[in-house]
Amino acid sequence: MELESKLSELGKNLKSSLIRELLKFASLPGSISFGGGVPDPDTFPRHELAQIAQEVTEKEYKYTLQYNTTEGDDELAQQMIKLLERTYGITDVSRDNIIFTTGSQQALDLIARIFLDKDSICFVEYPVYLGAASAFRMTLTQFETIPLEDDGINIDYFEKKLEELDKEGKRKNFRFLYTVPNFHNPAGVTMSLEKRKRLIEVCNKYDIIILEDDPYGALRFEGESLPSLYSLGGPERVVLLNTFSKILTPGMRIGVIIGRADIVRKVNMAKQGADLCSPGLNQRIVARYLERYDIFAHLKPAIELYRKKKDTMIKALEENFSDIEGTHWVNPTGGLFIWLTLPEEFDTMEMFDMAKEKKIYYIPGEAFTIDDSKSSSMRLSFCLPSEEQIIEGVERLKKVVVEYGKKKGLI
Repeated sequence: MELESKLSELGKNLKSSLIRELLKFASLPGSISFGGGVPDPDTFPRHELAQIAQEVTEKEYKYTLQYNTTEGDDELAQQMIKLLERTYGITDVSRDNIIFTTGSQQALDLIARIFLDKDSICFVEYPVYLGAASAFRMTLTQFETIPLEDDGINIDYFEKKLEELDKEGKRKNFRFLYTVPNFHNPAGVTMSLEKRKRLIEVCNKYDIIILEDDPYGALRFEGESLPSLYSLGGPERVVLLNTFSKILTPGMRIGVIIGRADIVRKVNMAKQGADLCSPGLNQRIVARYLERYDIFAHLKPAIELYRKKKDTMIKALEENFSDIEGTHWVNPTGGLFIWLTLPEEFDTMEMFDMAKEKKIYYIPGEAFTIDDSKSSSMRLSFCLPSEEQIIEGVERLKKVVVEYGKKKGLI
């Protein structure tokens, strides 16, 4: 059978995740990887979860071992409502505003299914979170990329782009702006309060939904928390995505969408066709954990661990890269990532072959573009390596950059 002629347009355009492909090398002996944005396994409350898992399997088996409802566990929804109030000060969320998904990746996929098609215009940040780009590309939609600054999205650029598209008669095609306002993946930046308020105003003016993705907001190292876009704009303007992957454990694969009841109903219909339901066992385990333990108290040691690793990486970057003119990075106040940008003549994808030789791994900036364009940036994750590995890894990375720069006549 000749496969290509039988594939859909989408099937022909599918491609493997660049991150998944690159990280195959990271398990080699002697390797140091700044690639994967995975939490440190030692932060998982494995003993508490194991005890709860046995209990709910034996005592609540009629629910946990059965098919679940598509919208998810009511017990977890009640805990989520309390968590939203404590985390964001949001007090007007009801059961109809919540649906649980199989990880936040499914949430992105379902949102794309109900909002995007070939004629849609989807606005994303540059750089963009790779998982979102992968999900949105499935619809073969049109993208407009809005550059990030050190304090979040460039609102002036965004508004100007909207004006241009509006004059072309394309307002009817506007769907949503996808943004990660807290400790951005991959850029590490946080959107300022001034920009958050202005973003709401601009999106109100052009009737654009804001898709707010906040997987890292609870991982704050310093400073005061800023109001969420959802709390500022409300469900009429903002759909909030969240997950337990970064604050509890990714293995549970629990994401959540909080939004207007009619939007949640549409997501529910799309999810019925995708997987019927997410595992009730996992959701009930997390519900009972939230019921019995203070998740923010659990997070304190993890936050301190990540803060120390982040400080170690920032210091190593200052010691190794300050002498390369045109190099830039932001010191994040939370999250898991640092976005290192080299002089614009560098190509971090091309440079990756040299990095492999020295067994130091990062994610090239090209992975976080919509069109796979050349990038002089790279994402560095500090959450998994030890502090000693971070120091050595940055030193290896400096050698790679110098070697590449000399080879290309850039240094």
